[in-house]
Amino acid sequence: MGLGLIPLGLAFGLLMVQSGYAWWWTPIFSVIIYAGSMEFLAIGLISGGVGPFAAALTGLMVNFRHIFYGLTFPRHIIASRAGKAYSTYALTDESYAIVSARPPGRISGVRVLTIQLTCQLLWVIPGIIGAVAGQAVPDDVQGMEFALTALFVVLAWESFANSRDLSLPLIAAGLAIGSAFIAPAQMLIIALSLYFLLLLVRFRMPRLDAALTLHIGGADRG
Repeated sequence: MGLGLIPLGLAFGLLMVQSGYAWWWTPIFSVIIYAGSMEFLAIGLISGGVGPFAAALTGLMVNFRHIFYGLTFPRHIIASRAGKAYSTYALTDESYAIVSARPPGRISGVRVLTIQLTCQLLWVIPGIIGAVAGQAVPDDVQGMEFALTALFVVLAWESFANSRDLSLPLIAAGLAIGSAFIAPAQMLIIALSLYFLLLLVRFRMPRLDAALTLHIGGADRG
């Protein structure tokens, strides 16, 4: 898991200083926000002067999946209140994947917290290293701002590879293009909100979901 967290942390630190922030803003972002992709988005949101409501809505859309993670994450095996509070704060895709790989009842609360703390350190420390090292990188070096886009491309591809439902990326692309024409400045918020609402409708209406589903590559239709 560190092989994925460390380079992303380094890229985040480099992008922070390239965006005009002092290096010490990197651990502040990584501790207060600590939400991976949302930290990358926060750079642009803050730099662009986005209001608190829009920022909060974006954060909800990006991290909405954590609500469902919390339903099955074994936080109940952690004894202390402080430990449970930290576990709630430090719940990420990576820590959830590692903990969920263990059979129920085969992992202790101490180990859960150790996994979560280790994941955070593997993100925060490389971020600091990347930010400090980034101060020596010439300003004309380009490409680090693409790290977030590359991250989302990989996540989107992995999600599509699991479902093989072509309707999902097609609808997302259509909503993004339509929102860009209607309100270019608010394209991301509008597109994410509409896509989220459509997913809720598809969940509540199985027949509509079946009609829209477009499996490819011989995926299981069951």
